[in-house]
Amino acid sequence: MFTLMSIDGGVCAPNGFFADGKSVGLKPDNQKDLAFIYSDTLCSVKAIFTTNKFQAAPILHFKKHSVQKTNFVLINSKNANAMTGEKGIEDIEQILESACNRFKDIQNPVMSSTGVIGVPLPKEKIIKGLESFELEKKDGNSAATAIMTTDSYEKQIAFEVKLESEESFKIGAMAKGAGMINPAMATMLCFITTDAAIPDDEMEKVLKISAEVTFNAISVDGDTSTNDTVMLLANKKSGVYDKEAFSHALERVMHELALKIVSDGEGATKCVAFKITGAVNDEEAAIAAKALTNSLLVKTALYGEDPNWGRVASTIGASGITCDPSTLTITFGDVTVYNKGEILFDEEMENKAAKVMKKDAFSIHCDIGLGNGSFTAYGCDLGYEYVKINADYRT
Repeated sequence: MFTLMSIDGGVCAPNGFFADGKSVGLKPDNQKDLAFIYSDTLCSVKAIFTTNKFQAAPILHFKKHSVQKTNFVLINSKNANAMTGEKGIEDIEQILESACNRFKDIQNPVMSSTGVIGVPLPKEKIIKGLESFELEKKDGNSAATAIMTTDSYEKQIAFEVKLESEESFKIGAMAKGAGMINPAMATMLCFITTDAAIPDDEMEKVLKISAEVTFNAISVDGDTSTNDTVMLLANKKSGVYDKEAFSHALERVMHELALKIVSDGEGATKCVAFKITGAVNDEEAAIAAKALTNSLLVKTALYGEDPNWGRVASTIGASGITCDPSTLTITFGDVTVYNKGEILFDEEMENKAAKVMKKDAFSIHCDIGLGNGSFTAYGCDLGYEYVKINADYRT
């Protein structure tokens, strides 16, 4: 048995972790744009990255050095350092070398970036900005703010996990993401810290398992970024570990942040759970659920608060899964509008379904009626503000 208690601090909550965010001139108006995470002892680190074939320089740098241990992560916003070739990697090398020269306790530093693709990294500003860092700062909120791009608010979370033995460990995280969100790995940036004594050989496995039902189950616009990263840092200072408790806590952390990202989707007004049950297997259920999160017709219907169940049915059929209209059931919230070939969409039911869609968060449940496969994906609506934000993204 174990209990999870929500605590403050974000990535700084676990013992031995520090973080801060500063403005170094990458963004206008003195906005924070450079962050760090530091551990006073060396951490084991595992990461999963975007499935985009054009991976950004920070990811290529991480893979080039086969990083297994680190105690310092540098994160910049406004510039993705993507599609920048060998120079992009060389710029990272110079920046991290400068960090090591300035702070002698840094070991095997790594970097992550987010922002505009195809623009050289302003390394001089970043190197100069390192002078403003104090490694002993514990300001997770500033760090979470500094990594934002089109996010409307910072995203962070932390828990203390108490075991039946009264021993405990902590886990904290911060994330950014509001656009270019698609279930094709973990389409955003997320940094997770823990003082749990998790064995190295379990870290990557549990990270991937949790990603499949959290960050891999969300979509804002169906686009997969070049920089997507989920990084787990474990300094093990608590000396405490329980596999079941840690797995549960990690999935909870990632699930909560995933929902924050969807809810903060660029211009979004609604967060919707697309629950598929009765598919022939879990894989087909996931295909259908993710198709619904990505359908422009479904997303615009959500924005218009129009319970157009025909768009839902059409998307499921187009997804390629095994399905039959005579076994399909579609329900908006608790209002069933289509049941195994019978259309229940009279004026009364339409009005009830429309009321469901006026909520900020609700579910659309589709029972395929052919098996035991199930999966829930999370999406948002798509409206005018999304077009406005992305039309002006570089300005």
